[in-house]
Amino acid sequence: MAYNGEIIAIATVLCWSISVQFFEAASKKVGATPVNIIRLSFALVFFSIFLFFKHGYILPVHFPAIAWFYLSLSGIIGFFIGDIFLFKSLVEIGPRVSMLIFSLSAPTTALIGWIFLDEIYVFHQWIGMFVTLSGVGIVILERNQKISKTSKLKIRNISFKGVIFGFGGMFGQALGYILSKTGMQTGSGYLDAFSATQIRVIAAFICFLVFFTITGKWKNVKTAVKNTEAVIFTAIGSAIGPFLGVSLSLLVLHYLSTGVASTFLSLVPVFIIPFSIFLHKEHVSLRAAAGAVTAVFGIYLLMM
Repeated sequence: MAYNGEIIAIATVLCWSISVQFFEAASKKVGATPVNIIRLSFALVFFSIFLFFKHGYILPVHFPAIAWFYLSLSGIIGFFIGDIFLFKSLVEIGPRVSMLIFSLSAPTTALIGWIFLDEIYVFHQWIGMFVTLSGVGIVILERNQKISKTSKLKIRNISFKGVIFGFGGMFGQALGYILSKTGMQTGSGYLDAFSATQIRVIAAFICFLVFFTITGKWKNVKTAVKNTEAVIFTAIGSAIGPFLGVSLSLLVLHYLSTGVASTFLSLVPVFIIPFSIFLHKEHVSLRAAAGAVTAVFGIYLLMM
């Protein structure tokens, strides 16, 4: 089929768009932090099973120590610190705005790479960063609008706290990606991405174990685990997003260039808009929709 790569890319975007709906629903029931450790627990199981059948091992102990160091640090910053902020953002301002802010991780990663990794970007890519920031600004700086009293749609308040949480998650994702790239690089090429992701998950999982032990909040996790609906939501979200989404995003690279693939995968904020309207009954203005499209166009310029 001529459009295999494009079809898989769209499927990946749908996976991420759907998974955040489940994570938001679970976080609203039992809290963002307990959902994170439950999510990582499921992810560890999924990745271990997958690696066993693909490579014959459940843990990449053969990876060099320097790779374990950078990938573990990436997991701590990305999956532990970053995702705590992201999940709190999902609760505060919803998936649509949260994932739009989260999409800024692409230009942020580029900026970090330019400063610390001596990566080179051309003029239109810098323009892309500016356009992306402008698009996100259009959405998060939008004032609450009045809608008809007879309308069944609701207006999602964009709180300052929620925006801060969103940017915290975004920076965690960007820094985590840079560290992952550093950790996966070897003299003979890149290490297996699934194994690398598993190391990140393990590091974050250990951080959550320490966090809950120090803060004495294991009771929150026990309460969350007893909420069957929240656990089911988290399990489904973990299977669709971190596991299946990651698998498909890597498969996309077999068919499309990195730039084209990244552009497709940055469409999550746009794909979330229908979910916001029909699932959450949220009022989405034309300005907010235009801001999302503008942000994605900026990412397209960045990735060209």
